[in-house]
This record gives sequence, structure tokens and C-alpha cells, in this order.
Amino acid sequence: MKAKIENRKIRVGIVGCGRIAKNHFGSIEKHADNLELVSVCDIDQNVLHEHSNAYKVPGYISLEDMLKSEELDLVALCTPSGIHPDQAVIAARFGVNVMTEKPMATRWQDGVRMVKACDEAGVRLFVVKQNRLNTTLQLLKRAVVEKRFGKIHMVHLNVFWTRPQSYYDQGNGWRGTWEFDGGAFMNQASHYVDLLDWLIGPVEKVQAMMSTTRDIEVEDTGVLNVKWRNGALGSMSVTMLTYPKNLEGSITILGEKGTVRVGGVAVNDIQLWEFEEPKDYDKHIQAANYSTTSVYGFGHPLYYTNVIDVLRGSAEPETDGREGLKSLELLIAAYLSARDGKTISLPLEF
Repeated sequence: MKAKIENRKIRVGIVGCGRIAKNHFGSIEKHADNLELVSVCDIDQNVLHEHSNAYKVPGYISLEDMLKSEELDLVALCTPSGIHPDQAVIAARFGVNVMTEKPMATRWQDGVRMVKACDEAGVRLFVVKQNRLNTTLQLLKRAVVEKRFGKIHMVHLNVFWTRPQSYYDQGNGWRGTWEFDGGAFMNQASHYVDLLDWLIGPVEKVQAMMSTTRDIEVEDTGVLNVKWRNGALGSMSVTMLTYPKNLEGSITILGEKGTVRVGGVAVNDIQLWEFEEPKDYDKHIQAANYSTTSVYGFGHPLYYTNVIDVLRGSAEPETDGREGLKSLELLIAAYLSARDGKTISLPLEF
């Protein structure tokens, strides 16, 4: 790996100045003691000039030109998902660490290609999973790790959001495509797919059915059945057709010694928390709940904290490329199941 960065700020370039990029700009500002925004990159000249002027940094149409011209430590990829792999490989070739938004790729082989390229170049590959850092999910993860549920019997997740046709139409043709975006599971609900493995454990097999109502290539609605290696059963219901606005992002866990439901619009509200054996931190449940106007939550600055610590040499990545591959594998399995009408076993074999 590259040498740790000491005695100066970590130099960051942001690639793609669209919807999610504001979370990265805000995180860099919050970590101004450790991070410096050096440059921005976007293929839309107007968007590029807007952000270049706003943040008083050079703007580039081409990622390669930016990497040649600037001395960067980290690039944050906020571009369409299908473009992440090629951009990550280019950055690795220039010896620059990579942070990519979810999903890391839309194809399994592309995700593997990203990991290999960064490994060979000796740079870090970070895959943003900011929802893991939300206060509600941190408490839930602690309860699972401490085995407070005993044997987990059943798990259910709902993602009942809305994305009107105008949302898909505003992306210059990339939104709602297989090549660059992926559907409701891969894009909007991918953080919830991530919870299947991160919270409950390795998945043994999945079954999925999906449908499309909007004028797009990919699914906007689907259901997923899951069996975990630990014997738990579960399901997931996802739709982007909820009327008239985002309704719910939730997870319910039913175990032999505990029952928990975390709901709200984006798993931001612990609605049920019952365990056979109480713990001292149970009294913090209400304090962990928070209001949110965004389905993104508030995890990006916390995610950047780990990235800073890793690049400073004082921590290991919480979600690296290999961790990102876990949810990508689940997503690909779900799509294969829906396409072929079969139960798909994990791990995938290609």
C-alpha cells in the first residue's frame, strides 16, 4: 500500500457533481482540518463551471486530464454506477486512492476488476456504505454482535419510496438503464441489500421477482426471499412507485430472545426494541432516533472519518472493495433469479 499521509491535508478530487456529490462536498468542509478539495470533474460544462466557481478549484471535463494535472491522494466517484469501474481503474493507474459511491459496479466482473486494479496499484478502494454509520443501525449492529436476539428466525425489509418518471428522465439518458444505473434494488435500495449480509450474515440462497412500470429498462418494484447460512429466513419488498412520496425504509428482526423494528423513511426511527435481557445502552434508543429529510441519512461525514484514519495509517477500512463485493454479489444473484425464475445459491460461480 501507498505510504500513509502525514503532516499535511489529504488532497481530494470529486468526479461527478450531481445529486449525491453534495454529501461529499459537505463532508470535506466538515473535515477541513484533514481534507482539501483540490479539483472537480464533470462532463457537463455548465455543472462543472458552477461547482468550480463555487468551490474555487480547477474543473476538468476529463478524469484523466485531472489526474495528470493535479497531485491527488483520493478521488471520490459520484458518477453513474456503470462508469465507476473504468474510472477506478484509471485512478489506480495514476496511483490515487479511490472512494466510490454505491453500487461499486453494475456487473460482478467489473467489481472484481476494480478490486484487482487497486490491489495491483497498491491503493485503497473504499465503497461508501454510509447507512451503516447511522446511530440507529449502529445500535442494531451492536445487539446482533452481542447475540441478544439468540437465534434469529425471520428478517424483513421494506423500501417503499417514490421515483417519478421525471427523476429517470433528468439523468441525460443514464438513469434507469442496465448499463449505467441498475434498478430499484441495485440503485435506490442497495444500502438495504447491504444490511442482509452486514447485519445477519452470509446468505445461502435467494429467490426474486421483479416488475417495471415506469418507462425504463430496469425494475422499479420487486420482492426478494432470502435464506441465510445460519438458518434464518427473510424477505425484502422494494418499490419506487409509492404514492405520493417516500413512505418507509425499514428492517424488522425477529429472534428467540428479541424483536426489533427500525422504521421511518430511512431506518431512522427505532419503533420497537424488546429483548429478554436488558442492557445499559437500551436507554439510548430514543436519543438514537433522528429526523431526516433525505434518504441518504447523515453518514457521509462519519464515513470520511474512517477514510481519513486509513490514509493516515491509524485504521483499517470499514468498507473496502471486498466488502462492497458482498452486496454486489447479492444484487447479481437477485437479478439472475428474477430473470431465470430460479433459486440462486451463493457464492456465485462464473
